[in-house]
Amino acid sequence: MACAPVTTSMRGKTCVITGANTGIGKAAATALAALGAHVVMVCRNRERGETARAEVERAAQTGGAGGGTELRIADLSVQAEIRAVAQAIIDAHPRVDVLINNAGVALKQREVTIDGIERTFAVNYLAYFMLSNLLLPSLLAASPSRIINVASGAHEGGRLDFGNLQGERSYRNVPMYAASKLEDVMFTYALARRLDGKGITVNSLHPGVVATEIWRQVPILAMLSRWFMLSPEKGARTTVYLAASAEVAGVTGKYFVKCEPAKTTPLSRDEPLQEKLWNVSVELTKVGTEI
Repeated sequence: MACAPVTTSMRGKTCVITGANTGIGKAAATALAALGAHVVMVCRNRERGETARAEVERAAQTGGAGGGTELRIADLSVQAEIRAVAQAIIDAHPRVDVLINNAGVALKQREVTIDGIERTFAVNYLAYFMLSNLLLPSLLAASPSRIINVASGAHEGGRLDFGNLQGERSYRNVPMYAASKLEDVMFTYALARRLDGKGITVNSLHPGVVATEIWRQVPILAMLSRWFMLSPEKGARTTVYLAASAEVAGVTGKYFVKCEPAKTTPLSRDEPLQEKLWNVSVELTKVGTEI
């Protein structure tokens, strides 16, 4: 089933989107701004971010009903920058209606961040964990509000090896990417349980196999993306649906494909493993103890 266009007005709503300067993030930012939302675009590079912000705002204003845009700069592989951008957003926006955790990387070789964390794990998973927890004051104030985690069907091939969680013993880029998407799905379930009854829904999704810059370090996928992958606009449809549609108001702890709930792997639904991952994440980030 294809996603129907979302027409719900988002006027007066504030939406935070990470990785919003390109690909799915930029397409989602454009669509939500066109619905009237004020979109906070979290990007790593100021020049590219400002170019994207201007393009999103121009596109959103074309129909005459677009909302505003705002750029926030943060390298989401650096925990201090995640904390700083979260505080800046809270200070500027005491109410946040939608958080879309979208930023991601797919790296050819293992890299370690300034915090001593493997970069794929840091950006694709720990940044989701940190930003969701740190923005809770504004999300709770805006209740009913929504958290959307852009995961992937790649989670089906993911494995959770706590002895090699960051590729310490062995590193292969595609399995590491798949593991990070598995972690996003598991985090979605664990966070939804914790926020049940608090007015914040938490869902994840598979956007489809989308032609974005994330594959630039994986040559075979970069080549295939030119011919066989979805456009970012099509890939963003489920994200926009979960962010704006009245049909999913109150729906939480689900995984969506083409705007429909779908099953995830038995491993992803293993609650003891979800809790173990949560506890490791708390140890690595020093957040996540408030709920």
